[in-house]
Amino acid sequence: MRWITEARHVLDRIEQTQLGAIEEASQIAARAIAADGVAHVFGTGHSRIPVEELFPRYGSFPGFHPIVELSMTFHTQVVGANGQRQAMFIERMPGLADVIWGNFQMRPTDCLLVFSASGRNAVPVEMAMAAKKAGMPVIAVVSLAESTAAAASHSSGTRLTDHADVVIDVCTPVGDAICQVDGLEEPVGPASTLANVAIVNMLKVRVAELLVESGWTPPVITSAQLVGPERSEELFEAAYLEHARRSASVLRVGPA
Repeated sequence: MRWITEARHVLDRIEQTQLGAIEEASQIAARAIAADGVAHVFGTGHSRIPVEELFPRYGSFPGFHPIVELSMTFHTQVVGANGQRQAMFIERMPGLADVIWGNFQMRPTDCLLVFSASGRNAVPVEMAMAAKKAGMPVIAVVSLAESTAAAASHSSGTRLTDHADVVIDVCTPVGDAICQVDGLEEPVGPASTLANVAIVNMLKVRVAELLVESGWTPPVITSAQLVGPERSEELFEAAYLEHARRSASVLRVGPA
């Protein structure tokens, strides 16, 4: 299958060019988590997928704080109420990021990872802008080819990458799809989800190593088939309680 061959090339490019950025991002996230903070994780559209890949799922641990909005990430309805037209409109809406951040304390000891294929839509850009203003380190995970293929669309004239301390390139082409099919002008088979998930798990494993080195052994959500039902339930509960504790500490409960 040609898609697998082309997708391997994307992963090879990530391995060849992005290890330094992934290491830097891992250090930032591990510092925030080890200091009893959180690594906020945000994405719109299909960039919701790497957010969920970080936490919660098997092989993951608390410390990452997923932030997604159903209005921008609910795609299966496609048309009608909750349709794709609305989702694409909403993620381009200036000012929404400040409303989202209004739910949380913005602490400089935390950090923010933003996933956005283009890095040009208003909401991801403004999420990063607000985080930087609050003193938070920002990590952007984007397709640099896609991000630079068109002029910046935000009113500031900037892209997500302009507000990031670390930029990780998913190494996918303009338009995301990687296979040409005879009889079709347009390519098919996007690769950014695979690339994002690969980057997320490289980062997750490295952060786990750094946290253990720092003296904290995080509770890892683990299948009962691997550790037995009792230990699995114990790990799930410990992970959920730790996530709840950290989430409660970052929720804004008073004036900004």
